[in-house]
Amino acid sequence: MLIQVLGTHCAKCVRMAEQVEQVAKQSGIEFTFEKVTDVNQIVAMGVMITPALLVDGKLKCSGNVPNVKELETMLQG
Repeated sequence: MLIQVLGTHCAKCVRMAEQVEQVAKQSGIEFTFEKVTDVNQIVAMGVMITPALLVDGKLKCSGNVPNVKELETMLQG
């Protein structure tokens, strides 16, 4: 599973990256984690509001930091 967190280095983006990585590790799933911070690359991926979460190339959320339960659900499928 490829997990990508898109966002600059703002507080929300940093928090999202930390929480997503922690939830993924605790879930026991095999994953590759990637943090995308380049604004041009983020826009090229079709995302206009950060932070954003993509799982295997599918946008799961954008513009907010989901809680742990929501993240668990997003990473399950």
